[in-house]
Amino acid sequence: MHRHTDTPSEAATATDPAGTTTAPTDTITALGLVPAPSRARATGDAAFDLDDTTTLVAGPGTGSTERWLRATLGAAFGLPLAPGREGGPGTVELRTDPALAPEEYRLTAGAATGVRLTGGSPAGVFRGAQTLRQLLGPGAFRRAPLAPAPRPTVPAVEIEDAPRFPWRGFMLDVARHFTPKDDVLRHLDLLAAHKLNVFHFHLSDDQGWRVEIERHPRLTGTGAWRPRTKYGHRASDLWDETPHGGFYTQDDIREIVAYAAERHIRVVPEIDIPGHSQAAIAAYPELGNRDVVDTAALTPWDNWGVSPHVLAPTETVLRFYEGVFEEILDLFPAEVSPFVHVGGDECPKDQWKASPLAQARIAELGVGDEEGLQSWFIRHFDRWLTARGRRLIGWDEILEGGLPEGAAVSSWRGYAGGIAAAEAGHDVVMCPVQQVYLDYRQDGGPDEPVPIGYVRTLEDVYRFEPVPPGLSEEAARHVLGTQANAWTEVMPDRARVDYQVYPRLAALAEVAWSALPAPAARDFAGFTARMEPHYARLDALGVGYRPPGGPLPWQRRPGIGGHPLEGAPPVV
Repeated sequence: MHRHTDTPSEAATATDPAGTTTAPTDTITALGLVPAPSRARATGDAAFDLDDTTTLVAGPGTGSTERWLRATLGAAFGLPLAPGREGGPGTVELRTDPALAPEEYRLTAGAATGVRLTGGSPAGVFRGAQTLRQLLGPGAFRRAPLAPAPRPTVPAVEIEDAPRFPWRGFMLDVARHFTPKDDVLRHLDLLAAHKLNVFHFHLSDDQGWRVEIERHPRLTGTGAWRPRTKYGHRASDLWDETPHGGFYTQDDIREIVAYAAERHIRVVPEIDIPGHSQAAIAAYPELGNRDVVDTAALTPWDNWGVSPHVLAPTETVLRFYEGVFEEILDLFPAEVSPFVHVGGDECPKDQWKASPLAQARIAELGVGDEEGLQSWFIRHFDRWLTARGRRLIGWDEILEGGLPEGAAVSSWRGYAGGIAAAEAGHDVVMCPVQQVYLDYRQDGGPDEPVPIGYVRTLEDVYRFEPVPPGLSEEAARHVLGTQANAWTEVMPDRARVDYQVYPRLAALAEVAWSALPAPAARDFAGFTARMEPHYARLDALGVGYRPPGGPLPWQRRPGIGGHPLEGAPPVV
């Protein structure tokens, strides 16, 4: 998109004896793999050229990677990659080896051997295929061959690689601004290209409900559409008067889930309860606290922030959401979505405090206060999901009032919630707002579009550490990994999402995958050098990332108010 050419990379990495990636060498820089592999070395063989005679041999369990390679490399280079037989020098061979960890892989390439890619599971083979694609240069990221076509060449290397964390994720908020289905599929392709394996799908909020629920059609008939939208931060005085909305049909969701499964990506659907529920209440007023507010007058919210409209603590509401989750579980099968996210965050208690019904419910249930009432909501659905073979995960507010035994925590307000949960024996995904919220601005300059929050540069994200110092060894084992979150209040379209998410998500991917040293010792200069060929890959994919030199003229949003926070973000 900016200044790069489609030329193949050639080189390899080096590692220390413990397996941590060492400081970059010229060969590592030339190779440009992102995220960095555990171990790699150049061999004495010649490079391996792919051509019309190259065959593809797929062993048992590698069918998803076989299909993916033909669809991507076949299209990019105009190659048939016909089925072949094992052992030939002109082949790309895929196989699994249960002696390897599930996402671990080994890749060997050279003129004498062709390409041999072995993974500990089908997912490991697929992760290795992402490395193979990067080795072939940015032309491998295009949808049709260039003319004149660069020769697809794999450098002679041996690579051994495995991820640090099992949870390497990205959360996309499609409730504040709707993301069309084709763009969701594109996000999944981009996650796969960065060896990320969790897509957290934020499907409901005050501003919109985005998934078709057949037994409750007004959730999308009414709840998916708002009459207008605040433009910029909520303090802005600008409005977009165009009605906004959209939703995914159940077949759309099935397609998204199947697409993710082919790429060995888990999908974590989120339906927010008991707060962030104004869109649902607007569709079905009986879900709200009707004894203190006229819920029939509500529409999906047109502003940002935290709506005061929360679910009423009634059996009617429980049955309603059990019906919602029954359909969610059908749409997101357990093999792709073992976790279901229930939100549980930012639930104002004012309506419950003013509601005679809510106060009577607190007394009836014996939960003590409004915090206990919120915990009652979460505990109910934790039991409900557990009985159906799923695990509940929620934002760290679910700690308040007591954490259900099997629940996992997305620690977003800082490290503290995750530390408390991990020390208590609960699994945790670290995603602190101060460090890895990608809606936060990337620079302090005046051209940064709609500046929100603290400055979080590419280097800041690269130096983020998911396991906080001082966490006990036993508790650290409960840190499943990390994810970056992209809230879309000020990201109304694909171009703005691209700008905010990339290249920082590439840094997060390396943090989650690679065995990096402590934050201060990380070689950001080496990462920056490897990002140069990676920018060319993003260019080939049409990603409108933030260039290292700052926003391009069409990426700026002059006059659109934000909410910048100055100084370094706290570590809490």
